Amino acid sequence: MIKGFLSRASLNAKMLFAALIALLLAVGVFFGAYGIGSYFINKVYMSDESVAARKAQIYTDFNVYVRQNSLSGTDSAAIARWTARHDDVTIIVTGGGGNYSVRRGEEAPVSNQISDLVQIAGIYGKLYPMRFADGEYQIAIGDNSQKREQTVFLIGSLVLAAVTFIAVMFFYIRRVTDRIIDLSEEAVVIGRGDLEAPITASGGDEISVLAAEMDNMRRSVIERMGNEKRAWEANSELITAISHDIRTPMTSLIGYLGLLNESSADDSESRERFAASAYNKAIELKDLTDELFKYFLVFGRAEIEMQRERYDARLLVEQLVGEAAFDLKDAGFEIELQDFSGECSIVTDPMYLKRVMDNLVSNAKKYADKSVPVVFRSELADGRLSVQVSNTIARGVSRVESTKIGLRTCEKIMQAMGGSFETKIEGERYSAVFSLKAE
Repeated sequence: MIKGFLSRASLNAKMLFAALIALLLAVGVFFGAYGIGSYFINKVYMSDESVAARKAQIYTDFNVYVRQNSLSGTDSAAIARWTARHDDVTIIVTGGGGNYSVRRGEEAPVSNQISDLVQIAGIYGKLYPMRFADGEYQIAIGDNSQKREQTVFLIGSLVLAAVTFIAVMFFYIRRVTDRIIDLSEEAVVIGRGDLEAPITASGGDEISVLAAEMDNMRRSVIERMGNEKRAWEANSELITAISHDIRTPMTSLIGYLGLLNESSADDSESRERFAASAYNKAIELKDLTDELFKYFLVFGRAEIEMQRERYDARLLVEQLVGEAAFDLKDAGFEIELQDFSGECSIVTDPMYLKRVMDNLVSNAKKYADKSVPVVFRSELADGRLSVQVSNTIARGVSRVESTKIGLRTCEKIMQAMGGSFETKIEGERYSAVFSLKAE
């Protein structure tokens, strides 16, 4: 669940979640470290053996100081100077009429009553005999270093907790910056021209969205460059094909006109034959230039301007197919019609849709076998209306249109309408299908 949340959450939410985790870990580390320190102080540092050993050392050091300086038991000022150099040590001097306590260089009177001495012994433990210059005294030693150790462990626990919090936040921020660095490096690679290098996008935060959008831009650039390359190749192929197709009838036309010019005036039969041949070649040139004009009419624009409206699909298809069938019948073809069942409407521009149908009819006139019916089949299925024109290819006729200008025009028009256009050759059977979304 947490992993799924992190994969979809924004950077702000992830930062807040990371801070919460860091805070919880820091608090846990603090109480854990401080608890361990408290246990060590109570069980080890403040054990009877440790306390006795420290007091024995204090007694030895203080005794050396008293002997070296020949202190009297009432010389509180000198004793205060020693305690000033030894933090967390309290010295209580009793006996000899000069009863006082010295802690951290501060002097305070102490009663010499038996009950008070018992109380002192109860608080500070054992009373140690100490010989001063003026006689025998007893001293009580107080070891207050426990508070110092507790302070040390408290500060250490706070520092460790702070380090834990900073480490967790640094780890999270480092992961975020690593993702940004990786994204920038991928962008640099693409900027150098390697558009095939992918951009990694994972998760659902702002960095992932940025990466996904950059990858979409990369794909768009690749697609646009591919389209431009295909358009360039298509135009090159077109120019090559048109040049070849125009050169052939143009050469024949020039030849026939030359023969016509060289024929004698009395050879009327030859002149008529040459003139008819020249006329036919001129018609071929006209057809080629018409096809070329249609190509540039469609492909020379970034977008085709259409007047798209909603029409009753059945009525529109019946009209288009009916006109096409009449045209083919007039050219000597047999027709077979298969209408779709159901009711629907389509959004289209009938003028451009008729241009698609006219191109298919023109192809059928050029390449279809007149002894086999041309089949028009319209179908409504899966929310789309499709119209198929199929025919058998006549023997001795090339199966491939020399320039394919008409088919490219059909494909471009249907794409502009949001539809599709496909052609298929199976054996001797040729079919072309265009479809639109039905509503």
